[in-house]
Amino acid sequence: MKKKEIYTGTVRELKFPNKGIVCTEEGDVTVKGVLPGQTVSFMLTKVKNGRFEGRLLEVLKKAPLERISPCPHFGSCGGCTYQNLPYEAEQELKNSQVKTILDRAINGDYSYEGLIPSPSEEEYRNKMEFSFGNEYLDGPLTLGMHRAGRFNDVISVDGCRIVDRDYRLIIGKTLDFFSSRNIPFYRKHTEKGYLRHLVIRKGKKTGEILLLIETTTQLDFDMREYAEMLLSIEGRDGDPSLTGRFAGILHLKNDDPADNVQGDDITVLYGRDFFYDEILGLSFRITPFSFFQTNTLGAELLYSKAREYALSVMDGERALVIFDLYSGTGTIGQIMSKAADKVIGIEIVKEAAEAARENAAANHLGNTGFIAGDVLKELGRIKEKPDIIILDPPRDGCAPKALSKIIDYGCRHIIYISCKITSLERDLVPLQDAGYRVVKAAAVDMFPNTSGVEVIALIEKDS
Repeated sequence: MKKKEIYTGTVRELKFPNKGIVCTEEGDVTVKGVLPGQTVSFMLTKVKNGRFEGRLLEVLKKAPLERISPCPHFGSCGGCTYQNLPYEAEQELKNSQVKTILDRAINGDYSYEGLIPSPSEEEYRNKMEFSFGNEYLDGPLTLGMHRAGRFNDVISVDGCRIVDRDYRLIIGKTLDFFSSRNIPFYRKHTEKGYLRHLVIRKGKKTGEILLLIETTTQLDFDMREYAEMLLSIEGRDGDPSLTGRFAGILHLKNDDPADNVQGDDITVLYGRDFFYDEILGLSFRITPFSFFQTNTLGAELLYSKAREYALSVMDGERALVIFDLYSGTGTIGQIMSKAADKVIGIEIVKEAAEAARENAAANHLGNTGFIAGDVLKELGRIKEKPDIIILDPPRDGCAPKALSKIIDYGCRHIIYISCKITSLERDLVPLQDAGYRVVKAAAVDMFPNTSGVEVIALIEKDS
């Protein structure tokens, strides 16, 4: 097989997260963005050590279970993976992938409790980040998601199905507003332009909307006019109008070449720089960069499972001390607070740790404390010893030195929550080497229509 040649084959299986194994007459090739049972054509892009990778060109024959996608952007947008699968089939696929990896990673017997489906398979996200750009070179301004496999191309997604109508209305009105004024977008390769990103967050329970528009400083444009336009669609009579209400409209100025929404130069154009949402009866103040699970109703299922695991090892007794590591805005720690004498959370994002403290105070939870800092450094400064450690690290899992420090506590029980199961798989190696074993685990589908899935494991140290 030769690079840049075109081949055809049938997809035999799909490995996590979305790596299809395509069988050809010449051998097996890994191709992303396919489904088991499809016949596809692809271009061979990589040959290394007898392994072959290709880029999907066309689906020549659909898989037996495929359906017509409800999203008009599926196939062009790089955001979703399984819009063309019935949700039941998607659940079966994810459940199989999770169990395969857990079986491979776990030494000895454990109880796998299966996958818990999302309460909603559409319009579930409470946060989306959109990019300004163009769909093709020198084309008109677009606002949406990057084209699948083409980072420089941005396609408009005003029909996106994983967010509600308020998001769709806002991005449509935003695109019309800036297009009519010929405002240029920022081009990374030339480092010239103005419009960069649009971030929309909305409380699932409260309906509050926090909007942040990111630009460079290369144009002196009065964003208050944009804010006034947004507010005009909030309470208008007739259709279309927003179902939610703006808590705040923010303008972030960022000249860093990196393609990240970041920086401290934020102007509040309207309202405040945070919004509220609720999980399991507790209220949470969420700021622009705070980590908060993107599926609010799914998070209630995930956190309920975490609380169930914690209570199952307490034998009816309260845990003296619970560590909530990588705590974000303190959601898990606060939900656990009624089962503990003390909860200590550590979060590296200062803004999120401050929000966690404010949330705890607003929820009248006096037995919680949240520290802004790196987990590895802060663990060495805490005098208390944990009875239960809850880990909810970033996608790449725990830093090796931090995990070693966690293991050194010799804590009897650890509850590990992972948004990337292969990171959990890696971290289970040192944990099991140190005498820990997985008692039980479950998956929660926090990200319907995509390849993502959350996994939670109860881990116990052998006595």
